[in-house]
Amino acid sequence: MPEKNFHVAQALVGSEGTLVTILRARLRLVPVLKASALVFLSYHDIAAAGDDVPRVLAHDPVALEGIDDKLINFERHKRLHPEALHELPDGGAWLMVQLGADTPEAVREAADRLVADVRRDGGPTVHRFTDPVDEQRMWEVRDAALGATAHVPDYQNSGPGWEDAAVAPDKLGDYLRDLDQLYREFGFEKASVYGHFGQGCVHSRIPFRLRTAGGVRQFRAFLERAADLVASYGGSFSGEHGDGQARGELLPRMFGDRLMRAFGQFKAIFDPDDRMNPGKVVPPYRLDSHLRLGVDYDHGDVPTVFRYPNDGGSFGEAVLRCVGVGKCRRHEGGVMCPSYMVTREEEHSTRGRSRLLFEMLDGTARGGTIGDGWRSEAVRDALDLCLACKGCKADCPVNVDMATYKAEFLSHHYAGRLRPRQHYSMGWLPLVATAAARLPRTVNALAHAPGLSRLAKTLGGIDQRRDIPLFARESFQRWFAGRTPGGDGSRGDVLLWPDTFTNHFHPGIARAAVEVLEAAGWRVRVPDRPVCCGLTWISTGQLGVAKRVLRRTVDVLRPYLRTGTPIVGLEPSCTAVFRSDAHELFPADDDVTRLREQTVTLAELLHDHSPGWQPPRIDAHTLIQTHCHHHAILGTAPDLAVLSAAGVDAQVLDSGCCGLAGNFGFEQGHYEVSDACAERVLLPAVRDAAETDVILADGFSCRTQVEQGASAGRSAIHLAELLRAGLHHDTVPRRPEQSWSDRPRPPSATARWAAAALVAAALLAPAAALVRRRSR
Repeated sequence: MPEKNFHVAQALVGSEGTLVTILRARLRLVPVLKASALVFLSYHDIAAAGDDVPRVLAHDPVALEGIDDKLINFERHKRLHPEALHELPDGGAWLMVQLGADTPEAVREAADRLVADVRRDGGPTVHRFTDPVDEQRMWEVRDAALGATAHVPDYQNSGPGWEDAAVAPDKLGDYLRDLDQLYREFGFEKASVYGHFGQGCVHSRIPFRLRTAGGVRQFRAFLERAADLVASYGGSFSGEHGDGQARGELLPRMFGDRLMRAFGQFKAIFDPDDRMNPGKVVPPYRLDSHLRLGVDYDHGDVPTVFRYPNDGGSFGEAVLRCVGVGKCRRHEGGVMCPSYMVTREEEHSTRGRSRLLFEMLDGTARGGTIGDGWRSEAVRDALDLCLACKGCKADCPVNVDMATYKAEFLSHHYAGRLRPRQHYSMGWLPLVATAAARLPRTVNALAHAPGLSRLAKTLGGIDQRRDIPLFARESFQRWFAGRTPGGDGSRGDVLLWPDTFTNHFHPGIARAAVEVLEAAGWRVRVPDRPVCCGLTWISTGQLGVAKRVLRRTVDVLRPYLRTGTPIVGLEPSCTAVFRSDAHELFPADDDVTRLREQTVTLAELLHDHSPGWQPPRIDAHTLIQTHCHHHAILGTAPDLAVLSAAGVDAQVLDSGCCGLAGNFGFEQGHYEVSDACAERVLLPAVRDAAETDVILADGFSCRTQVEQGASAGRSAIHLAELLRAGLHHDTVPRRPEQSWSDRPRPPSATARWAAAALVAAALLAPAAALVRRRSR
């Protein structure tokens, strides 16, 4: 426009790809102020908070956000950010005011002026945060808003559609009152309101019913009324996200017919053939067309093995959990999503995989882009690099559980077909381990013998750069059966679960746990027959076998379950099966529910169920690698409490998934991603550790990754081994894992060569006999 000096860039802003494709842009950066303070202002309701926005804006805040009590209730319901919510002052709505300056003194003075101003006539309750850690914790309440308002348990699900309208800040309070009245008229009064109040922008997710014809009509009627309301305030239908398809049809209500014709003429200059993002802005699609769901959406009857009790028993509903927040696309920090952190590819993020699974179901039902359903190779390839860490189940704001979805997909994808070799070699590991326990030394020698090791890995689908784990000379169950119980058992019985990894590979951990439990006053029981949680079959998608294994396990445990005996898990992934996956497979089974409720970690039993117990004093510094399933399903607060009570200086690594993730890191084609995950934080931290630092990792995968990675010869121990060392008043030695843990020793070179020779002789003997027979 002439008044803009024909500034092309300004003309393109807001065109949403309907005019040109931008290949390069020059940005003007704003310096970040060196000091900041966060002030919370508490009000009776969100409209009152809106009324106060102009007064707060006079203090030139860096950010000014508004949140209402419905959002806070949703976060409490989903157990998000409990520490921050505890610090939140009472009220029905809040303004979050971020002030900035070049010095702490200047920002403190700015906060003082703001507080004095708002309190002049009574004003709101004020709570100030000046510590950067506290500020970040409180900002997480606002950052979580989108995820917190979606898929709230016991509430009708909400969605976008009218999520970012904006009015002038000085009109915000009145607009919010009228908007609330409109919500009530349409039955949407439970919708939360929050947003960038400093710009007058209001966010909201509304419980539209877009799968029925009546619901779609209501959706259209509401948007038309809401558009008229915003236009009456001289506002914008979209203050942030853009008009596009969602609101393009409504634009004449804001701009009028004359300007809309000008928009069409302007588009024709740049895009005469209407090829650039057609149907958006001008000429627009109908706002109730091209809906993602719509009246023909029905994927709820897809037969599945998991029962999805938190999603109405529907895999289709579970796949819809993702609302596109993109928290899974972080480059560092947290557990979710390890494959994206190292590949930086959308298809290897939780969001990308969720979208592909939706497209798979949509293609099967409505002829979408992925039409081969469970047999889809595109979906299989996207899921291939999912480490099944379950980080998304905890870190994703809407608790997407991609590990479960992957197992479900693999179950259907390979139904009635030959599976990859690693599904047999590692999926059936519990049976392999039980058989190997009869001759563990021989099996170790054969598995590490020259030539035979390479052959075994090839046949098992294992990467040649991995070492096959060593079997223990004596399983934990065999050791326990031959021992004399210790302690007084004054606290009663506890069942120690002999998972495959602890029982057959690292039984020293279970032996340490027995000593710790007996010293704490527990009488330890252990099943006297082979048992398994089914984890390896779940992770490889062999869900039919997993269900049968779990059924047999529940039968074995039933006497303990019926008497309320605590069941202690030492391996986090196996413990998580009892706490999560088993319930997902058998949600209506009372004994499975008992198993879920009675299963605890070692730290949980000692901290939460052993009143008066005091851990031994351990003057050590630890580097803690938290197992992903421990983080996502079990929680680590009891572990940290036990370590603190023992006097341990605990440093929890922000390393996310170790990268091995059970069978994942062993499989051919995964080594590079597995190693890259470990090299982000974990392995560098281990290499930099002091010689007396204790490396603590409860997960077998985590310990194996440390041992087999570039870790300068260091290895990790379990919490049970650390506590046992404390019982013996051990001072921390150099490389404590060498003294405090008991791991299988590799076979000698003589044993490995002897095994190779023995196999060679066994193979050559028939050939030699045949030659002799023919020479007669």
